[in-house]
Amino acid sequence: MTTTTAPLYYRTPGVLHTTLLAGSVPLFLGGLLSDIAYYQSFQIQWSNFASWLIAGGLLFSGLALLFALAGLLRGARKLYFVLLLAAWLLGLVNAFEHAKDAWAVMPSGLVLSVIVSLLACAATWLGLRTEVTP
Repeated sequence: MTTTTAPLYYRTPGVLHTTLLAGSVPLFLGGLLSDIAYYQSFQIQWSNFASWLIAGGLLFSGLALLFALAGLLRGARKLYFVLLLAAWLLGLVNAFEHAKDAWAVMPSGLVLSVIVSLLACAATWLGLRTEVTP
C-alpha cells in the first residue's frame, strides 16, 4: 500500500512587510521609554520625543497592517491581524493623548504606551513566525 503525503508549504512575510513590522517595535518602545523619562524628570521635551516616536510607530504599523490585511484575505493568521489592529488603534488613541498639553499626558499616556508596546511586541512575534500549511 502506498501513501501519499502532501508537501508542506512555508509561508513567511515578505521583506517589506517584515521591515515595517519589525520597525514599529523600537518606535513604540522608544515612545514608552520617553514617557518613562518624562514621568521621572518632567522635562517637556521627553513628551515631544514620545509623540514623534509614536507617530513613527503608527506609520510603520499602519503600513504593516495593510500587508497583514492582504495576508488575511489569502488565509493567513487572524490573531496576528487582530493584535496588530488593536496595537494600531490604541496607538492612535495614545497619539491623541500625547497631543494634549505636556502636563496632561501623565499617567494615561504612560499606561497607553505600555499597552501599545506589549501589543506591538506580541503582534510582531506572531507575524514573524513561519507558518506551515499543507
